[in-house]
Amino acid sequence: MNSQARLLDKLAQDLKPGRLEWIGLRSVHRGRIHVVKSAEAIADRGLAGDHRSSKTPGSGRQVTLISREFIQQICQHTGLAEIDPVLLRRNLVVSGLNLNLLRHQRVQIGEVVLEPAALCHPCSRMNQNLGPGGAAAMYGYGGLCARIVQGGRLAVGDAVVRLPREPDRPGQSQGSLFAR
Repeated sequence: MNSQARLLDKLAQDLKPGRLEWIGLRSVHRGRIHVVKSAEAIADRGLAGDHRSSKTPGSGRQVTLISREFIQQICQHTGLAEIDPVLLRRNLVVSGLNLNLLRHQRVQIGEVVLEPAALCHPCSRMNQNLGPGGAAAMYGYGGLCARIVQGGRLAVGDAVVRLPREPDRPGQSQGSLFAR
């Protein structure tokens, strides 16, 4: 485990559960987002009905997350009173926890286990969706990209729970955060 992952693991040990607030799916790249109350996650693929589920298995961007708190911060930077999550083009909106602490952790939402790793940086399309400077306003607040470790159902209202890291076993690779 690298030093950043070790630090995040230590800080996240006492992280209180959050809540899944919103789910959005796009059937095609750059397509319209369909807001749903629940979704089926397919391990190592993506969310059923989202275009990413048909991409190459194993991608680190099978699902994207952003927090309600990040959206509020983006509002502060843009001067907008509120932002519809559809405009931000993420799959899941969560609340009640520091989303950045979930990097390099495992997280359970409903039956689904996710492994967020990469920051989800904004694209220039955010200038179109949020107005001039939208991409700059989102920088650092774009959320996280994750892969689906365990499939299942997730629904609005489900708890977002950080799972404890399994202890290293003798002979286990230090590059892995979790026992496989």
